[in-house]
Amino acid sequence: MHETKEDHASYTTLTMVRQFDVKPERLFDAWINPQMMRKWLMTMEATNKVATCDPRVGGTWEIVDVRDGVEYRAIGEYLEVDPPHKLVLTFRMPQFNDSVDTLTVKIKPLGKGCEMVFTQVIRVPHEEGWREAEIARAMQEYHDGSQHGWNLMFVGLQQLLMAQENEG
Repeated sequence: MHETKEDHASYTTLTMVRQFDVKPERLFDAWINPQMMRKWLMTMEATNKVATCDPRVGGTWEIVDVRDGVEYRAIGEYLEVDPPHKLVLTFRMPQFNDSVDTLTVKIKPLGKGCEMVFTQVIRVPHEEGWREAEIARAMQEYHDGSQHGWNLMFVGLQQLLMAQENEG
């Protein structure tokens, strides 16, 4: 566990591996093409209001999703862009807190498709004076919540890629 005393936060890492039956370029494109992002990344096509990105080092991305009258905004900056192999970007949802997470997406060919290794370094804010058990519980909740959310998104991503593959 890494803790910084100044901002009372700890960090936990989520790693997920997924295989896709598409070429690495197709999968990479799903991460940097707004027309694809709006169908799976933090949103769904029916509820998406904004999907923009400038996929270059220092460029930014933004997704705005509206569900049940509530606006959810996800934003970040690209730190590394190496098509179709690697993408590193920051991720935050300012409506919830100031935490900035780092996402790393590594893609490699695998048979007729590819494998994606997704890593999220999750910043877990906590109050001064929290005991180790409270910090550990918060870290587990953030980890498990993130894993659940990404699982759902990756199912949507898989469906999107397969639908496009069947069209083309």
